[in-house]
Amino acid sequence: MKFQRPLILLPLLFAVVFDGETIEGAPPLWCAAAAGHLAVVKLLVRHSANVNSITKTNSTPLRAACFDGHFDIVKFLIEHHADIEIANRHGHTCLMIVCYKGHIKIAKYLLGLKADVNRKSVKGNTALHDCAESGSLEIMKLLLQHGARIEVDSYGMTPLLAASVTGHSHIVEYFKQHVGLVSRKDMVDAMELLGATYVDKKRDMMGALSLWRQAMEERFEDGKPPLPKSVPLMTVAAYNDAREVLTLDELEELVSDPDEIRMQALLIRERILGPVHPDTSYFVRYRGAVYADAGQFDRCISLWNYALDMQQKILEPMNPMTQSSLFSFTELFSFMISEHSRFRNSNSGGRGGRQIPPVAYDDILHVFEKALRELSLGMAHPTAVECSNLLGHMHRTMVLTMNICCLLARHQAFLSKQQSDRLFQYTEKLVQMAPVGNKVSPSNIFT
Repeated sequence: MKFQRPLILLPLLFAVVFDGETIEGAPPLWCAAAAGHLAVVKLLVRHSANVNSITKTNSTPLRAACFDGHFDIVKFLIEHHADIEIANRHGHTCLMIVCYKGHIKIAKYLLGLKADVNRKSVKGNTALHDCAESGSLEIMKLLLQHGARIEVDSYGMTPLLAASVTGHSHIVEYFKQHVGLVSRKDMVDAMELLGATYVDKKRDMMGALSLWRQAMEERFEDGKPPLPKSVPLMTVAAYNDAREVLTLDELEELVSDPDEIRMQALLIRERILGPVHPDTSYFVRYRGAVYADAGQFDRCISLWNYALDMQQKILEPMNPMTQSSLFSFTELFSFMISEHSRFRNSNSGGRGGRQIPPVAYDDILHVFEKALRELSLGMAHPTAVECSNLLGHMHRTMVLTMNICCLLARHQAFLSKQQSDRLFQYTEKLVQMAPVGNKVSPSNIFT
């Protein structure tokens, strides 16, 4: 009788690209589950593959199968003791990912197994938030039937506000029709925020005005306590000193002024979400980019500076979002300088025949000062020497700062003595800081 040598699976780990994202340390079972190969999954499990093995981001084969809705693999893994509550490094569970991806069959199955509907991620969001962000209304109804609570995440966002930010009006309407799920004030905020989303994401100004009108009517509905807006006393120069409308009459006057409607969207978003929420600075930057495309570079620079100030006050040093803002400035300034130079030399107009104005020296110096501040804070970070990610961020920030310095140097021949002295002062500060980056090839500095 011959004995067949048993197959022994070595603990191989792979780096695989899945949906455009590189997954480090993925076990073979994770790869098979993610790709939907049920036969391979069965073969690996039959040969003792660990059903609860994880990637470097703590993702399990079960979570991989949940991501793309491979129900048969999900069922098989759970029947072979896969743990439905193992969360990835962000605290996202299997139930959360199927809610976000809209896989209702798997959601029903997990809920039948008593999956925790109120589990929170690292940032405090729940499965209800994931449904709201993705627009999965039917799964949201299931979660509520299984005792899901309306919670607030670390940004102060409820599922209702999450739906408003992402523009899922059917989710907002569901909450509106089911009185008691949220407060009256929350509903008003949601309609106003949804209106802002209509302006910036859907470019539907009439839809936005309709939502703001409904919200205003609810604020001052007869027989109910009024809900006046809490607006700042000071205006924001970057918003063209616009003030948020406080009455229906003021709201009706917006119809003839599209630019004022756009500023209202920014004001509403900042009031409701606050400066901490990423969408607040993102849409300020987005609006600035739109102005730049229309040739209104002063408006763009003003808005981008406001967004950068917001980021530097709130985010940790050298946050990727702050780096992105600095990078946008380098691109904008480089474009304006090259296009203005082309116009001056050829006398034929800039891109598309449009004359591009020169970049103001003070505008570049202002951003250079902020880049130096970012670099200085990053170098003072207590883990800067030990953290490879932070070293990479510092390298990119250093390169951005040097690029801005080079843009300033191109103005040197036209500077007054006072301006030249300021440039020397800031450049000397950069040299004295002596920043050191990591070894990153020039081709992937900004990837």
